[in-house]
Amino acid sequence: MPLRSLVLLSLFSLLMACSSDAPKPTAPAAAPAPKQAQQKARQAAELGPLPAYQRELSGTLQGVPAGAEVELALLVIDIQDRPQQLLASSTLIGTNQDLPFRLRFNPDAFPADARVELRGRASQSGQLILHLPEQRIAQPTTQALGTLRFVKAP
Repeated sequence: MPLRSLVLLSLFSLLMACSSDAPKPTAPAAAPAPKQAQQKARQAAELGPLPAYQRELSGTLQGVPAGAEVELALLVIDIQDRPQQLLASSTLIGTNQDLPFRLRFNPDAFPADARVELRGRASQSGQLILHLPEQRIAQPTTQALGTLRFVKAP
């Protein structure tokens, strides 16, 4: 009887060893995400001439480390400081230098009586590292905002 138990235990162990999946590599899966973000950023930079039905906010961003993913959003904000509507957004990749941006939006979607702000955040490896202090946008016109500086996220 002990021999029979030993054979069954060995057979069971062999089946368990053969049925387990090999560990999946995690490094190659992480590499395509920044490439996709870089491609999106390149496409955003190559927008071409401004169509007559759109307006644009432009400027440069300072303080963004190389490889950080920057997200800019033009948002309608309610009286409790909560975002209510997204008017435009853009994604860029930091280069550790001044980062030019162009954010296009439809002026017809710009609400007359609401507060509109440009907000931004920078993340690296999925973690929020910087944020852009709110920039109020009063009119739906093409504007050059100049140099905007990111600050450390709380």
